[in-house]
Amino acid sequence: MNFLAHAFLARHEPALRVGGLAGDFVKGHLPAGLPPDLARGVALHRAIDGFADRHPAFQASRRRVAEGRRRYAGVLVDMFYDHLLARDWAEHADEPLAHFCADTYRLADARLAALPEGFARVLPTMRAGDWLASYRAPEAVADALARMSRHRIRRDNPLGEGFVDFELAADGFAADFRDFLPDASAFVLAWRDQNGDTR
Repeated sequence: MNFLAHAFLARHEPALRVGGLAGDFVKGHLPAGLPPDLARGVALHRAIDGFADRHPAFQASRRRVAEGRRRYAGVLVDMFYDHLLARDWAEHADEPLAHFCADTYRLADARLAALPEGFARVLPTMRAGDWLASYRAPEAVADALARMSRHRIRRDNPLGEGFVDFELAADGFAADFRDFLPDASAFVLAWRDQNGDTR
């Protein structure tokens, strides 16, 4: 769901970026049949998720979600942060967003045979719809939430109207994200030092 943020945070190593992109499609204990470098990327994806859940700014964003949608607050904040990263990309990266996204799809294509079948099925649609960059448009996030509400969650749920929460507190979410991203980037650099390169 927050594909762009995971790719951005793992951008320093191609295998970390690809493993991070596919992380939600890998279940169970690692290496889960993956090559070591891609398993390391999935491990980083999981570590970033754990770091986000503990971070005060991410927790503050979760509290900004309406009480009736609080059960899905983590999903919503992930998507709001991808929107903010894409929208304000030039503040965080020197490389143009379109170039970064195209390169990320290319890297994933090159390792597709080694990645989970579920991700292999999704990647062509992801690339065709440019999911990584699409969330820069508010309506794209709202549409994605509506689709998730209908197709990803079996029970009736309020996720489809979740973008309202962002609209009601956009400045607050943006401030939280500005606090979160530098700390997340520092966390990833420390994680890489502690979990050596497998190349």
